Amino acid sequence: MIYDCIIIGGGIAGLQAAIQLGRYMHKVLVIDAGDGRSTICQSYHNILGYPDGVSGEHLRTVGQSQAEKLGVQFLLAKVEGIERAEEFIVTVHNGTRYHGKRILIATGVMDRLPELPELFPCLGQSVYVCPDCDGYEIKDKPTIVLGSGNVGANMALTLTYWTDNLIYINHELQKIDADLLQRLNEKQITYYEVAIKSVLAQGHHFQGVILENKEKLEADRGFVAFGSNEVKSQLAKQLGVELLENKHIVVDPRTKMTIVKNVWAAGDIVAHSEQVTIAMGDGAQAAIWIHKSLLESK
Repeated sequence: MIYDCIIIGGGIAGLQAAIQLGRYMHKVLVIDAGDGRSTICQSYHNILGYPDGVSGEHLRTVGQSQAEKLGVQFLLAKVEGIERAEEFIVTVHNGTRYHGKRILIATGVMDRLPELPELFPCLGQSVYVCPDCDGYEIKDKPTIVLGSGNVGANMALTLTYWTDNLIYINHELQKIDADLLQRLNEKQITYYEVAIKSVLAQGHHFQGVILENKEKLEADRGFVAFGSNEVKSQLAKQLGVELLENKHIVVDPRTKMTIVKNVWAAGDIVAHSEQVTIAMGDGAQAAIWIHKSLLESK
């Protein structure tokens, strides 16, 4: 079978595109490795219609169900390579190959998180990664920034818009520029250059940390800022797609197509703000132009 479109990545952007293409009655395959950013967020709070929050897992589950009712097929697999012949050939980890007329890359990014298992149930509930998405959630609350070097320092300074009660823990003991240290001091942000031994949490409620020196720090909320997030654009690079220095994919702002004909990209992998709502819009917009291109080729 030759699919009209193969979507690589079944997160928010990929699912929204799949739903749109399914409504056009195209033959669509979504290949997803099941390890995207949306799999770890327990609650998004800035999405229209969900004032009390909605989890990435819920959006993925209902999104896949909605797409499947429109005839979209799903495959849980890791894509190892893409090549171009008369159509695109996508090879997954077990060697199986799938053929498609169009490709949508929606592989996203993954935050670099510390190996502190108690942290993960708190993500999106009481520990956050994005100040634009969730700064509001820490308004006037004691908050600990778990971070590394300058990245964590800058996050702590950004969060002073929301709360004056901030602690920054430089978990990886990375060097911080002198001017940032001075600004932390001016903003009265308590600074620790000590590794974190464990996270204190009750279910998804963050309560603080215990440092390697055995000191206990308590707070209602946490923010993670380690930098060097993984931008999953390796497959795009195989196709000759234009990438920025930070490895995000460059697309046409109107169509979401890359510089490689019949290859689109949407969501966090694209060079702009990383937001669920933007990912949804990207996915829908890309799907509309994929549909137009398929009509033109008939």
